[in-house]
Amino acid sequence: MTIKKNNPLTRRGFGAGLLASVVAAPAVLRAQSLDSPLPDLVVDHVYNTFVTQTWHGHFPNLRKGAILVDTKGRVLHFWSEDGNTYMIFPTSVPLTEELTRRGRTQIVRKVVGPEWRPTPNMLRRDPDLPAYVGPGPQNPLGTHAMYLSWQFYRIHGTNDTRKIGRQSSNGCIGLYNEDIAVLFDLAQVGTQVLLI
Repeated sequence: MTIKKNNPLTRRGFGAGLLASVVAAPAVLRAQSLDSPLPDLVVDHVYNTFVTQTWHGHFPNLRKGAILVDTKGRVLHFWSEDGNTYMIFPTSVPLTEELTRRGRTQIVRKVVGPEWRPTPNMLRRDPDLPAYVGPGPQNPLGTHAMYLSWQFYRIHGTNDTRKIGRQSSNGCIGLYNEDIAVLFDLAQVGTQVLLI
């Protein structure tokens, strides 16, 4: 969802678009999960809170843009540095509270076609994980990754679209590959990030 200041959005238009996406999303998710090899992911518990936010109260300014990740609502908000672009994206969030990190960080690196290696904690939990996955359709980071100043934390895409809207990550914030490509182009190294 994109909201631009110079593109007036009516309450009726916003409500109709939101209702259509809320009604359609569960059907799409059910269709994608009929043959799910991940039985612990429950489709009926997909929540996204597409409530618009203001950056005021979360950030002192919009220098280099701002990203607010609402881990409870499973949604990411983006504001451009000039304040003219505001976007909302559904996300995956960490599986548990223990894996969830909250607070302030920033984007320190951006990579198209990222490589993936499990963290030491991931290997302790699951020693059968591959040591390395290169770019491509099997990569858990999808097509793009934005590395945060916290070690091992990323905002990235995913090739497993069933994860979006769920508690399904090991700590990172996942977006549809199409959405991370858009955000990747808008955000920059130095963009401030707040996870709540």
